[in-house]
Amino acid sequence: MLGEKEEIFLPSIDRRITSSKMGENAKMGKRLNVHHGHRIELQGMVASALLVLALLGAQAAEAQTFEEASAAYKRGDFAVAFESFRALAEQGHADAQVLVGRMYDDGTGVPADDDEAVRWYRRAAEQGHDLAQVLLGLRYFLGNAIPQNDIEAARWVRWIAERGDAWAQFKLGSMHDQGKGVPQDYAEAVRWYRLAAEQGLTDAQYMLGLKYATGRGVPQDYVQTHKWINLAAARSSASDQWREDAVQTRDDVASTMTTAQIAEAQRLAREWEPKQASAPSPLGDAP
Repeated sequence: MLGEKEEIFLPSIDRRITSSKMGENAKMGKRLNVHHGHRIELQGMVASALLVLALLGAQAAEAQTFEEASAAYKRGDFAVAFESFRALAEQGHADAQVLVGRMYDDGTGVPADDDEAVRWYRRAAEQGHDLAQVLLGLRYFLGNAIPQNDIEAARWVRWIAERGDAWAQFKLGSMHDQGKGVPQDYAEAVRWYRLAAEQGLTDAQYMLGLKYATGRGVPQDYVQTHKWINLAAARSSASDQWREDAVQTRDDVASTMTTAQIAEAQRLAREWEPKQASAPSPLGDAP
């Protein structure tokens, strides 16, 4: 049963949960660095993806042509590279299809064209190409050149989350929290928030702390609330819109705790260390 103080501050926590969710799509846009007509530039990913595909992706019968196209790209001869990749893509070469899509996406060697980028991503994705599936899924999320589709977005966000990306884990938790593209399930939201929080994502630490405060999806536990929100507040930047709310929530919760409980929460926060993802993130290490 909630005490008088809990009854006072829990409604304010609910308002903070709502407020923190409002900025998530904007934050996602920043994460993906959407610009110039919402073309997607995945930070730290394009160059490495191109290199991996160029060195490892060619099929034996097409290796020489693929390597020549890759060499042209790396030396900056983008028009030649595009024509070579396009010829391979037309023959069904999935790696080349992704690269043609990327070049349309960025306007490299060819005028930028979102519709063409999506068309080539889709052709590669239908062949089971992992990177193409990620890029296509992000288009569904943003509604960029294809109709926004929360169900498709959740499908692709899950694909990334299951491969260890903390941001995607946080976003999937948020989608379960709101019932957006997936059934609303607070326990599942907590599971994904926790995976991201344990990797050190401050947004996820804040939301996990709020879940412990409200008892949604997890037993109410003010020690855990204090621990996670304290970590989020301490590790966040001044530009994080929710930082002030996090500090206020932590202090509100502390006002209902005993001295021993606060000491325990602070000890847990001091001893916390981020965990490594079980697999490399397909989105790299971009914040």
